Amino acid sequence: MAYTLCEKVRDLTPYQPVEGVFPIRLDANESCFDLNRADSFLPEAKPLRERAMQRVQENLAAAAYNRYPDPFCTGVRQAFAVRFGVSPKQVTAGNGSDELISLICGCLLEKGDRLVTAEPDFSMYRFYGSLYELENRPWQKPEDLVIDPAALAAYAKSQNAGALIFSNPCNPTSLTLPKKQVQALIEALPDTLVIVDEAYMEFSRDESVLGLVGQYDNLIVLKTCSKALGLAGIRLGFAVAGETITRALQAVKSPYNVNSLTQAVGKAVLESGDLCDFCTKALIASRDSLYKDLEQFLSGKKQIEKIWPSQTNFIFVKTPQADEIDRSLREEGIAIRKMDGYLRLTAGLESENQALLQALRKAVR
Repeated sequence: MAYTLCEKVRDLTPYQPVEGVFPIRLDANESCFDLNRADSFLPEAKPLRERAMQRVQENLAAAAYNRYPDPFCTGVRQAFAVRFGVSPKQVTAGNGSDELISLICGCLLEKGDRLVTAEPDFSMYRFYGSLYELENRPWQKPEDLVIDPAALAAYAKSQNAGALIFSNPCNPTSLTLPKKQVQALIEALPDTLVIVDEAYMEFSRDESVLGLVGQYDNLIVLKTCSKALGLAGIRLGFAVAGETITRALQAVKSPYNVNSLTQAVGKAVLESGDLCDFCTKALIASRDSLYKDLEQFLSGKKQIEKIWPSQTNFIFVKTPQADEIDRSLREEGIAIRKMDGYLRLTAGLESENQALLQALRKAVR
């Protein structure tokens, strides 16, 4: 007899990032500011970048390469807590938010529990749900893609959900659910674990529920360093929750889940508040400029059905010609994210945005 994979992974489809080499990458919602490249920063930000790099170099020089990393991530958790105004006791560090989502699905829920998502949303929620043999129960957003909290809560109750997870602001729709409505969802589902992924909240009006984690024992808020902080390459994320959930996450995670180099760089950048604030504002300005230009050029084109005003660092576009437009942009050396009937365009450097607009003028008539 030949070895056979177990059923839960036999037909599992892996996450599919854009493959290939492209001079311009606007597909993964990364920051266009590379801490390791001074020329990616605006002139007025270079002194801030230099000070941050000095911190990075000092922290890396102090790292012991022959020793296991701090299992508690003490320094980087403290730096995160100071920047975001929470207690370090509420914070768990992870190898990107993905590891934390995996831990939540695999350890805080049990086989057969029902995981409710609000579609469309980040596909990895359903991926980890399937991997850990949860029952994925997607709730479909209405045509305008705006979450109705009462309808979503009612659906979660009807499904006897073990957990509800959604991104806010949403990837890919770029829309933000107001804090009061998120709070209403949490209160409507006291027996359900509610996970709010705030990976893009720095780009939105402040609707964060980080400050509520001490009030609700069923709330987890996820944060990442991959977007506004420009550290996608080091893989660092955080889960913020009450002490009971935090204690459980600390117990089930791998002992040395965040390596010493990631902790060193993450701590240095989190402590470089001026640089983080500057880059966030610059990314918002890039997004707003790109949205304005897209509105002026694409509105009224028969291939374009809708362009959503954005609360993230990307623009979401509905078009029946997503495949053709994506193919045309790739021929111009530009990678974007194509979904079924939609395009997601990350805001980049001014030169990248202009190259995208020029390529779109060829692709959209």
